[in-house]
Amino acid sequence: MTISEEIMARERQFLSPRASFADSTRGRETPIEDCPLRTPYQRDRDRILHCNSYRRLMHKTQVFLSPEGDHYRTRLTHTLEVSQIARTISRALRLNEDLTEAIALGHDLGHTPFGHAGEKVLNQLNPGGFCHSEQSVRVVERLERDGQGLNLCWEVRDGIRHHSTGKGDAATLEGRVVRYADKIAYMNHDVDDAVRAGLLTEGELPWEVRYRLGRNKSQRITSFITDIVENSAEDICMSSEVRRCYDIFLAFMFDQVYTNPVAKGEESKAREMIRKLFEYFVQDPQKMPEEYRRIARDEGLERAVCDYISGMSDRYCVAAFEDLFVPKAWSVL
Repeated sequence: MTISEEIMARERQFLSPRASFADSTRGRETPIEDCPLRTPYQRDRDRILHCNSYRRLMHKTQVFLSPEGDHYRTRLTHTLEVSQIARTISRALRLNEDLTEAIALGHDLGHTPFGHAGEKVLNQLNPGGFCHSEQSVRVVERLERDGQGLNLCWEVRDGIRHHSTGKGDAATLEGRVVRYADKIAYMNHDVDDAVRAGLLTEGELPWEVRYRLGRNKSQRITSFITDIVENSAEDICMSSEVRRCYDIFLAFMFDQVYTNPVAKGEESKAREMIRKLFEYFVQDPQKMPEEYRRIARDEGLERAVCDYISGMSDRYCVAAFEDLFVPKAWSVL
């Protein structure tokens, strides 16, 4: 037996019957030769980890746009926290940790510069709409590796597509774990960042959250994870009491942080910047790289412009805007 075959045999012995076994994957769109060292889900994790879109997450906004300070979350650090929470839950439930990790690492690859502010603008401008979870799937299926995509397993792509609320449930329990882990991660680390920014204090959190879940980030994350592990069986779920606290917590974060005019004061500038870039490239697609001009010919101009802009990091977006719209100092050569 190869090492990968031994790993998959151990999965059959150790994992829950409800887990997604690597030797039963629905496969890839383009079949490839088996790896002697890694299972299919381990290969997918590695393909995501080494792709360009993953590296760009380090310069994409989580909540605070271009914050002053080294300790605020970016889209990359958010992704890593989601991965760790999801892996902890999956390990405790004896689900497939490799599949869970691959989904978690890939779930936000399609996110726009400037977070959800950028997503909302592209959704308004693109005739076909725009959703970052669907774009994440498009990244791994169509955009990465010069248009070849990453050729990931069906289960990984399904989990990425369904990680957002309103997109239906993932077909695997591992994908459903990632959906919960995403929300647990962002609510708690966004509190951490909001406290650091002076927008609120831990003491301002609703008393139900502090009393039932904990008085700091670590306690709250542990409470969420423990409750999910204790209450999940045929599906991934929380107890009714913790779910009620979760809803209160989320509503509080939307009211105090996600729609806070202090935290979001610069978003109008970011939205206008993306709007102008979109209009510019629609009028002059020759200014886009060749790979996106090729998409324009095959799938339509607006689709290509969405792909180009959504792939930008925050700072690349700003640099592109400055290059196209901000006058440069005149000089004699």
